[in-house]
Amino acid sequence: MNTTILRSLSVPASSFARVAWVLVILLLVAAPRAAATERWATLQAIHLLENPADSSQPGSLGELGAYQFREETWRMHTTAPFQLALDRRVSDAVAVKHYDWLRSELVRRGIEATPYRIALAWNGGLKAVLSARPTPAAMDYANRAANLAAEFERLSLADAR
Repeated sequence: MNTTILRSLSVPASSFARVAWVLVILLLVAAPRAAATERWATLQAIHLLENPADSSQPGSLGELGAYQFREETWRMHTTAPFQLALDRRVSDAVAVKHYDWLRSELVRRGIEATPYRIALAWNGGLKAVLSARPTPAAMDYANRAANLAAEFERLSLADAR
């Protein structure tokens, strides 16, 4: 690392201290990227499970779009007409808001917000995670989503190298 940068940060001159500071800086830079990569990978997995062909046909409960939003979930995050769930750009933006909301609700309750738990809440509702009594179908969905997300994340990190 550039010694000018280290001096500007008032980093001690010892090798151990320099390594420690480099690790801290790398963590501060990498953590937001890792979180964004995990979110992207989880949303890609959910899209692949929900509506991989981006069909415009409503689901059995009236769900629409790439992420198969129900209208009440859509309304939690936007005032845009529900039909815009069929527009991938709008749907992606709402998906990010819903992901962030699920994540914050889990963290607020002291639950680690893993891709599995995000997917479980996405499919079975937040109560499925909070009650610790999800349906077998929701658990299967969450397992598949978590496995896909891990693979997407692995591929994304490999591409970044």
